[in-house]
Amino acid sequence: MDPNKKELSEEDIKNRYITPALNAVGWAAEDMRMEKYFTDGRVIFQGGKHARKQGKKADYLLYSSPNYPIAIVEAKDNNHPVGGGLQQAMDYALILDIPFAYSSNGDGFVEHDFLTGTETEIPLDKFPTREQLLERVRAKKNFTPEQEKVINQPYYWDADTHAPRYYQRIAINRTVEAVARGDKRILLVMATGTGKTYTAFQIIERLHKSECKKKILYLADRNILINQTMVQDFKPFKKIMTKVKGKELDSSYEIYMALYQQLVSYDEGVPDPFTAFKPEFFDLILVDECHRGSAKEDSEWRKILEYFSGATQIGMTATPKVANGANNLEYFGEPIFTYSLKQGIEDGFLAPYRVTNSFLNVDLKGWAPEGPQEIDLFGNVIPEQLYQRPDFGRELVIKTRREVVARRITQMLYKIGRMTKTIVFCTDVEEAEAMRQLLVNLNADMVKEDSRYVMRITGDDAVGKKQLGNFIEPDEAYPVVVTTSEMLSTGVDCKTCGLIVIDKEIGSMTEFKQIVGRGTRLKTDKGKWHFEILDFRNATQMFKDPEFDGEPEMPEEPVHGGGGGGLHEPKHPYNPGPKKYYINHVEVKIDAETVSYLGADGKTQVVESFTDFTRKNIRGKFATLDDFIKRWSAEARKAAIVDELKEYDVLIDAIREANPDLAKVDVFDIICHVAFDQKPLTRRERANNVKKRNYLAKYEGKAREVLEALLVKYADDGILQMEQNDVLKLDPFSHIGTVPKIMKLFGGREGYEAAVIDLKKQLYLTDDVA
Repeated sequence: MDPNKKELSEEDIKNRYITPALNAVGWAAEDMRMEKYFTDGRVIFQGGKHARKQGKKADYLLYSSPNYPIAIVEAKDNNHPVGGGLQQAMDYALILDIPFAYSSNGDGFVEHDFLTGTETEIPLDKFPTREQLLERVRAKKNFTPEQEKVINQPYYWDADTHAPRYYQRIAINRTVEAVARGDKRILLVMATGTGKTYTAFQIIERLHKSECKKKILYLADRNILINQTMVQDFKPFKKIMTKVKGKELDSSYEIYMALYQQLVSYDEGVPDPFTAFKPEFFDLILVDECHRGSAKEDSEWRKILEYFSGATQIGMTATPKVANGANNLEYFGEPIFTYSLKQGIEDGFLAPYRVTNSFLNVDLKGWAPEGPQEIDLFGNVIPEQLYQRPDFGRELVIKTRREVVARRITQMLYKIGRMTKTIVFCTDVEEAEAMRQLLVNLNADMVKEDSRYVMRITGDDAVGKKQLGNFIEPDEAYPVVVTTSEMLSTGVDCKTCGLIVIDKEIGSMTEFKQIVGRGTRLKTDKGKWHFEILDFRNATQMFKDPEFDGEPEMPEEPVHGGGGGGLHEPKHPYNPGPKKYYINHVEVKIDAETVSYLGADGKTQVVESFTDFTRKNIRGKFATLDDFIKRWSAEARKAAIVDELKEYDVLIDAIREANPDLAKVDVFDIICHVAFDQKPLTRRERANNVKKRNYLAKYEGKAREVLEALLVKYADDGILQMEQNDVLKLDPFSHIGTVPKIMKLFGGREGYEAAVIDLKKQLYLTDDVA
């Protein structure tokens, strides 16, 4: 036994003991991923600044085949017990859907078997082989050779295809296994922006290539969804795929892309076009965005699905439950996998959001005619009743209210960037057109540059619809601001959408989730790290509803309803009249605004104040000033503390941005001031204090020149820039000498590093803390 084993780092334990033990029983380099990050790390943002938290990573992921991880190993140094990392390994195994979790400190292994619920200690030289683990999985799952052929069908891969994210892999693998087992109805719940079409592509690819499924129907309800899918994720199917056009159906293809509207007849006595195929023609049907009526007994979707009832049917949705309308759980059953918006944001795959709630005086109090004969702008007598927010834009148009909303949207664009892609959701097409005109006039300078700066994109407007492709294209600048009612609420993949405005009543949780989903995609190469929601209808209170990101539940009674249901005919708690009334004499103003963010618990929380929020989070890491100073003094690299504070949602640059008085103050003083009420010193004051103490007198010549230049660098830019590895390659150091020559002035690298550490101590002497 190595007598120095207790002194070895975790990395040494891995290299000397764990990796050789795995290699010895046949786990080769191609079967293992070491230090594998499986999340990107949550994006945090404050003000205009952003950063990422640390992503989750596994020490070892062991694969039985590509995209099938079978075991995870967490390593600890030898001062920990053998099972010291097991709980972390188990936590990651549950996230990653892996059956075996292990911990090791270099002395041996402890195994947790999720198939049996048992734990076992294993000698270092007895780690299970790949075949041994596979045999245990096979014994539990009991697949037939025919089923294994389907399950073992590889993923599609070429130079343009990316590897699946962990949750996509789980969704794909579970679905393929369920189909191989013979399950006929399968539901996947994945938040908007998490790659449902990529997931669908790999499912179809593996089921088709393995010859498990030969004739496949992909159903959607929007033409743009079909077009996007065919030219993007489904592109490899080009030779065997057709888009159903008109009512003509060609039986020579293998994969059919169709709008459900094209497969049904709306004329009495005319047979549905889908009946041109025999009921057994398709053996797999995949329904995209199946929350919209596909599971309602009298809907067009349901008619198609029931005709081809012998086919395996897979539903994919972001919203598994609809309170008033279709309920896909009733048809497909419980989802075999769920990946929520909350989890996507936590993992750093989706953009977090900030909500600004604008409360208008007229919305809060309502409005009523002054008497029984009050007339509107067109001479119509306004019925005598109290009109409230749900009526505005639908029964009663208050033109001054529209103007206040348009001005607030414009003000928001000035703040976040006037070229920020924006969707404004209005009550109906007329409201969308009125809002377009108001925004044009308020942003005439931008419209002068390009008339497409503001456009209406609604189902009845061919010109606007033609611009939809440009709006969703990240490399196209125009249109920038679009007004709509329903057209953009679902399925439209606009990765750069940075502002969502809600000025319509939201009829259901399904509709709300889909509207929020327009902004959830990250596009960091285009500068999109988060998105803003400007809410005039208090729709965002639904974030606090347990149903928003809760587990889907079957209703106690099956839910039925007429018409298209779901998003296309939102139900409102009022009965709109046959006409609208128009007034413009009401004084409308914003009574109050609140700004909220997605808290660590996954729910929206109102920020009391930026300073209070930051103070609370810093104190979550350092309870007292003394705790912080001790840690700061002990840490050689101060940047490590800044990185740790990001895990507590603290961004130092954002604090500076919110407090201009702190622009010339160092990280140390910002933390002491904001969290512990200490009077801050500027960087230059700290540098001058070092000079006053004549600390540099013990150095001579160029060595002193180097340290004096470091003090200047600190005073100008701060400790983080002073610590950067390449600082000695910059002016004025490059004029003093090369990096090796500068090191030599201090007797070598160790001498230089010791001098810098001592200089930092002088900068942060506790006597300098007020």
